[in-house]
Amino acid sequence: MPDALSPSVMTPTPTGLWATLREDLDCVFQRDPAARSMIEVVTTYPGVHALLAHRLSHRLWISGWRFTARFLAFLGRLLTNVDIHPGAVIGRRFFIDHGACVVIGETAEIGDDVTLYHGVTLGGTSWRKGKRHPTLADGVTVGAGAKILGPIRIGERVRVGANSVVVKDVPADRTVVGVPGRVVDTRHGGTQLDHHLLPDPVARSIACLVERIELLERELAELRHEAPPERAACPTCSAGDLCCEHEPVH
Repeated sequence: MPDALSPSVMTPTPTGLWATLREDLDCVFQRDPAARSMIEVVTTYPGVHALLAHRLSHRLWISGWRFTARFLAFLGRLLTNVDIHPGAVIGRRFFIDHGACVVIGETAEIGDDVTLYHGVTLGGTSWRKGKRHPTLADGVTVGAGAKILGPIRIGERVRVGANSVVVKDVPADRTVVGVPGRVVDTRHGGTQLDHHLLPDPVARSIACLVERIELLERELAELRHEAPPERAACPTCSAGDLCCEHEPVH
């Protein structure tokens, strides 16, 4: 029988399964310039295969066929290397680019027009039952290798940079990078994720430290080149400075 979890507020708009799958296929051409034909997408895209398996297994899951749903999800994982729990709620026009090593937990909720790159994890941080995985609102883009953990909410059109680890809520229209994830920009993210243009707060801090060290080194070098203070001459060798071989004269 179905679990007693509260119904998701992000349940996809009720449409036919084939209409939903058609939208999933069409969105590939909008987000992947390498896609050339429908037959190529249907036969060679593991992200599409994983989503197809999930659409079917999720319907079995909410109908109470839990073992069958889990077994279908297991087969999908074997074929695609994408692990999506059949209990996860996924909206329309969802796209997994490259489709490798993606993990989506049981209570994860994903809105419409969301894009995940390879290596993304939507994981939990607790062993307690109930809501323990993240919620991604509409239009979110998550870069390769990013981890979004816990029952947090990622707002609309947020961009998560590659290899970031996000453990706190993120408001809409933000860009998040780093470990742990920090908001570094406020703009409409869309589905583009230009990694080379994302701000890097760690690199910025290191650059400030390097600049400060260089300034201190210049000041120290100037101090070292100042004229030495007047000192008494050595009476033994008449050196102009204190002799290193004789006792200084006081």
